[in-house]
Amino acid sequence: MPKPIHVEYRVFDELDALAHATAQHFVEGIRAAAEARGFARIAISGGGSPKPVFSLLADAKAPYRAAIPWDRVWIFWVDERCVPPEHPDSNYGVTKELLLSKVPLPAEQVIRIEGELEPEEAAARYESAIRGNFRLEGAEVPIFDVLHLGMGDDGHTASLFPHTEALHERGRIAIANHVPQQTQTWRVTLTWPVINAARDVFFLIDGAKKADPLGRVLAGAYDPETLPSQLIQPQNGRLLFYVDRAAAAHLPSPDAQGRGVLEIAR
Repeated sequence: MPKPIHVEYRVFDELDALAHATAQHFVEGIRAAAEARGFARIAISGGGSPKPVFSLLADAKAPYRAAIPWDRVWIFWVDERCVPPEHPDSNYGVTKELLLSKVPLPAEQVIRIEGELEPEEAAARYESAIRGNFRLEGAEVPIFDVLHLGMGDDGHTASLFPHTEALHERGRIAIANHVPQQTQTWRVTLTWPVINAARDVFFLIDGAKKADPLGRVLAGAYDPETLPSQLIQPQNGRLLFYVDRAAAAHLPSPDAQGRGVLEIAR
């Protein structure tokens, strides 16, 4: 029998409230991991949606920065475009500008994807860096404490795009993926089994263009070749979505607190 996935979605009327709730989620996940294991390993995604969140986490006037034990945090990336770090499309570059340059996070605790390298080399080096940091042997899979995802209006997540080779990879930790749908045609991404192994997996999604794909991802027929976000089915059976009202337009109406629940079995 398929294992059911408990999906919770939290809907916010304002983007500012959505960003604050997401920042608080990062704080709580990092603190819980640091208390339980002495450190927190988090993997973050790029795109426009998390930019306000990164700014909040770096803001000395907001409550989040002081609440995070930065000396016990290791930051990784879910995926990266194959561009140099100073390129405006670099996920690392954006995060550095908005967050890393403003918080007391030791530089050696930032494990980036070297997008300036050839794609296969960048993927191999990133996988090697993860294996070394997690001290993995053989077929062991890294278990991130907090893993943040976005979703495109084509239903992709990470750099797992519709009808691309990365959707079929189960054995690697990180791979290069050719993405003909995008201007930057090569990316490096964590594989979906690695994403599903994380302790806390959540999506941050906003905008009306995401409403239709999100509705189909959660309530439509299972077709991960077309909607790769459907591959995200965490091993712990829990999946959380932070969404604005526009993105939630095709989901069942949430309760008075803006929370909704779905049980998905695939």
